[in-house]
Amino acid sequence: MAGLATVFGSGSMTNSIAEIEDADVALVIGSNTTETHPVISTFVKRATLGKMKLIVADPRKITMTNFAEIWLRQRPGTDVALLNGLLNVIIAEGLQDQAFIDERTENFEELKKTVAGYTPEKVEEITGVPANSLKEAARLYAKAESATILYAMGITQHTSGTDNVKALANLAMATGNVGRPSTGVNPLRGQNNVQGACDMGGLPNVYTGYQSVTDPEIKKKFEAAWGVALSDQVGLTVVEIMNAVDEGKVKGLYIMGENPLVSDPDSNHVEAALKKCGFLVVQDLFMTETAKMADVILPGTSFAEKDGTFTNTERRVSMVRQAVEPVGEARSDLEIINDLASRMGLSWTADTAEKVMEEIAELTPSYAGISFARIEENGLTWPCPDKDHPGTPILHEGKFARGKGLFTALEHREPAEAPSDDYPFTLTTGRILYQYHTGSMSRRCEPLEYMAPRCEVEINPDDAAEIGVNDGDQIMIASRRGEIVAAVNVTDMVPSKVVFIPFHYAEAAANRLTISELDPVAKIPEYKVCAVTLKKVVNAEAGAEEEAKAAAQ
Repeated sequence: MAGLATVFGSGSMTNSIAEIEDADVALVIGSNTTETHPVISTFVKRATLGKMKLIVADPRKITMTNFAEIWLRQRPGTDVALLNGLLNVIIAEGLQDQAFIDERTENFEELKKTVAGYTPEKVEEITGVPANSLKEAARLYAKAESATILYAMGITQHTSGTDNVKALANLAMATGNVGRPSTGVNPLRGQNNVQGACDMGGLPNVYTGYQSVTDPEIKKKFEAAWGVALSDQVGLTVVEIMNAVDEGKVKGLYIMGENPLVSDPDSNHVEAALKKCGFLVVQDLFMTETAKMADVILPGTSFAEKDGTFTNTERRVSMVRQAVEPVGEARSDLEIINDLASRMGLSWTADTAEKVMEEIAELTPSYAGISFARIEENGLTWPCPDKDHPGTPILHEGKFARGKGLFTALEHREPAEAPSDDYPFTLTTGRILYQYHTGSMSRRCEPLEYMAPRCEVEINPDDAAEIGVNDGDQIMIASRRGEIVAAVNVTDMVPSKVVFIPFHYAEAAANRLTISELDPVAKIPEYKVCAVTLKKVVNAEAGAEEEAKAAAQ
C-alpha cells in the first residue's frame, strides 16, 4: 500500500509467528483465523490457555470468539471508528506510551485532536459496539507489556482499507507496541506465497523489494541490469485492468495462477470483459472457469513439481524442492516464461531457480544476503542485506524505515454501498476451512469436497423467520450487479441484517454480487460490504402445488 511501505514494510508482518504465543494481549481484527489461517490460529488458541488475553473484533461470531476475553462485534465497514474509539479511551485515560511517542513518532497532536471526537458513546452509535466493551478492550490492550495485532482481508478489502491499516498502526505506535518481541502489526497473508509475489514486484508501482518504478535511479539500475528501456509510469491493478479490457484499452491478457472469473468483484462485468478480450492466455494447473475462456492454455506445474522459493507471511524465504516429475504436458513457470522470451528474441540466462535467486539478490537490497545455500535448512527473514546477516525477525527495532513513525489522523467513512429498501441486507464474503480460494484445487480433493460440497449462505435466525426459510432451503441473493442461488444456513454467527457467503463456489459465485468500488490508495475492491436482497426459492413442483391450492380456493 502506497504510503505504508515506509512505516510498516508494505503490508508485511512486523514480527514472527512464534512470538504470538508470548504476547500478553492479542487483538485479532478482520481475520477468521481458525478457518483461513488454521496453523497460525493454533498459536493464538494455545496462548490463551496461558497468560494471553485475546480481543476479537469481528461482525461474525467466529470460532476465535470462544477464546476471547472481549468480543467487539462492529458493524461491517466501521473499523476506523472502532480503532479511533480505542485510541480515544487510551489517550483520555493517559494509557499511551508517551516516551515512545515523543522519541520515535510524529504528528501525534493531530491524531489526538481527531480521535477526541470518537467517544465511546459516539463509537457505539456508529459501530454498534457497547461503550463499556470498547473501554475494557482499550484498557486491556494499552496496559499489556506486549500486545500484538493480527489482521487479514477483513481489514483491507474495503474502500477504507488503507485507512484501516493506518488506524492499526496508530494504535500500535500510541502504546509503544512496535519494534519489540511479541508486539507489532501483523497482516496474515491469504495464500502461501502472496508475500513473495509482492516482494518480487507483483504490484504495478514497484520492482522487487518495493523499489519504486517512478524513482529515476531505480529505473536506471534495472535498465542496466536487463538491457532494456523501462517505463516510469505506474501500471494498472486487477480491477483497473478488467475495466480497461472492457473499454478496449487493453487488448490482451496473460493470466498466471489466477481465476478472476470467480475471484474478482462484480463477476458478470469480468465475464463480459473477458469475452471482449482480443487475446487471452491462461497458465494454470487445472481447467479453471477463466481458462475455459482462453485462446491459449499453458499447463503449469504445482509446487511439488519444481524448485524455487516461497516467502511466507512472516517474511521467511524458504526453499521449495521438486519432489515429482511434471504430469502430462505441464512445464514449470520458469521454463514456460523463458521459452516465450526466447521466441520473442530475448536471451535470458537465468534458466534455473537458483540463478533466478542470484539475480534477485543482486537487484534487491532486502534480499541481498539470501542464497539457496543459506536457506537450505530453515530459511531467512528479510531484510537480509548481506551474506553475513542473520535475517530480521522483528522490524523497526530502534527506528522506523522512514525515521519517525507517522501518526495519521483519520475519519470514519461509510462503505460505498449502504442497505436500502430494495436491498436491505449487508453481504460480507470470505473463506471457509474446507475450501480454498476459487476451489480450483480444493474442490478436486474428494475429502474436502465431501466436507463442504455446496455454497451455503449464513442468515441470522430472526431474518430467516422473516423470510420464511429454514436450514437447507434454497434462497436467491441479489445485488445491483447480479444474483445467485445458494442453500440456507440459519446461524447466529451473523447478526441480523447481515449475511455471509463464501466465495469458493463457481456455481454460486459470491462475486457476482460484490461491488468493484476501490480503496483510493491501495486500489483494493470492497469485497466485504455490499447491499443485497433475499428471496426464498420455491421449486417447480412446490410452486405448482401452491398454484393448484390457490386455484381451488
